[in-house]
Amino acid sequence: MLNLSIGLEESAQRYPNNIAFTLGQQQLSYQQLNKLANQTANSLVKLGLKKGDRVALTCPNILFFPVIYYGILKAGGTVAPLNTLLKQTEIAYHLRDLEARFYFCFHGSNDLPMSKFGYDAFLNTESCEHFIEISPQLIDGKKQHEKGYNFEDLVTAEDTNFESYPTEADDIAIILYTSGTTGQAKGAQLTHFNMFYNAKTCIELFEMTSNEKELVILPLFHSFGQTVLMNATILIASTAILLPKFSPKEALKLMVEHQITIFAGVPTIYWALLNHPEIDQYTNNIKPHLRLAVSGGAALPVQILKDFKTKFEAPILEGYGLSETSPIACFNHLHKPNKVGSIGTPVWGVSMQINDKTGKELPNGEVGEVVIKGHNIMQGYLNRPEENEIAIRNGWFYTGDLGKKDDDNYFYIVDRSKDMIIKDGFNVYPREIEECIIKHESVSLVAVIGVPNEKHGEEIKALVLLKEKTNSTPAQLGTYCRKNLANYKVPRIIEIVESLPISATGKILKRKLK
Repeated sequence: MLNLSIGLEESAQRYPNNIAFTLGQQQLSYQQLNKLANQTANSLVKLGLKKGDRVALTCPNILFFPVIYYGILKAGGTVAPLNTLLKQTEIAYHLRDLEARFYFCFHGSNDLPMSKFGYDAFLNTESCEHFIEISPQLIDGKKQHEKGYNFEDLVTAEDTNFESYPTEADDIAIILYTSGTTGQAKGAQLTHFNMFYNAKTCIELFEMTSNEKELVILPLFHSFGQTVLMNATILIASTAILLPKFSPKEALKLMVEHQITIFAGVPTIYWALLNHPEIDQYTNNIKPHLRLAVSGGAALPVQILKDFKTKFEAPILEGYGLSETSPIACFNHLHKPNKVGSIGTPVWGVSMQINDKTGKELPNGEVGEVVIKGHNIMQGYLNRPEENEIAIRNGWFYTGDLGKKDDDNYFYIVDRSKDMIIKDGFNVYPREIEECIIKHESVSLVAVIGVPNEKHGEEIKALVLLKEKTNSTPAQLGTYCRKNLANYKVPRIIEIVESLPISATGKILKRKLK
């Protein structure tokens, strides 16, 4: 038997007074967190939750998230965290796909009224029986919706003791929805063992102790923030500082105030920090405490990696994983050579290889599809038997990412297969062009895409965000590219832009650029 919530229970027993989560002036110790999760579990059981019931959760990075997440797990339910930016129609799709019986939804704000969108979706989802609104405070002491509950009203009177449901290691604990960039979002089904062991892997990989202070900028509904930060933090009984909405200035302030030891982010977060005009005011107060930075979620441009390491004098480890792999699959390691531009080597118990289109492993140095096998692989997509046959073959998960491996068994992500550009019969990898352009002294951020072209099949287009107080022209950038790239890789279309669309998880949304 194994329930992911055992990590919280053991930490509450061993380190009851350690601070688990901090948000502004609010704090939760491990003892308090466990008791609140127990109250949540008791309330769910009274409402009729049965083992394996799917419970949707829309909640930003606030103290309610771990309380409800672990309460659902304790009661034997399956947690499905949803992107907080979803609107009514999108939420309804997820609730129906999940056949969710319960839905916890944060109240939100005037700009993003989450519970309004969520409640409307709930009313249009036949399977969903209970709507629980998470309010920052009780409004007139009443529930907000006719058929719903207020979370605090629901749990306040419940017993703070609860015996967690004895789930099996291969029972589904979490359903994480993929971004849906290639179609409708799919729910990756992850077991208690997948999630527990991946968090344990993070602890060993980053040599975490109960004295760590981690800044949680990454959304907890996403696999990176959820496993690498929240679950690993709870398992080792360290402290997580929550930041509900990313602001580079606020992040830098919190790194100083809380003496952050581990920082994790996606490339756009590192880019935002490095380009903040006041960064030098904080650097000297961050460096003495920051011992490690971690990057994942998307390929980190080499120049950004070098600049961050120089600025903060802390090792920055880049790794690789997906929602379908819990997520950690491959990482650079603290006591091994850190190859810049590489995602490192597979973590313990995980195998990776590079395959051609027929499923045959390719020799070192050749580009093919990254495939993964190990304890981290999901049980499959929810209600997608045909897609599961394509995604998982002979125990190997086919990622759709293009990569290569060197003679030291270090892996490199070349690009997403769906992002690859085919021009005049040549395969062109946008990341290679982006790595080149971002080295230009005027360039702050860049995205390269393929656009239809009658003559060439596809043409290469670069959308460039310039650094402040620079004025390079598309023609000048084109000249720079011609000096540094083979002719067929040079973007024929270069556009200077004011901004680039960024997802809630910090990825550049290339589909919105096409």
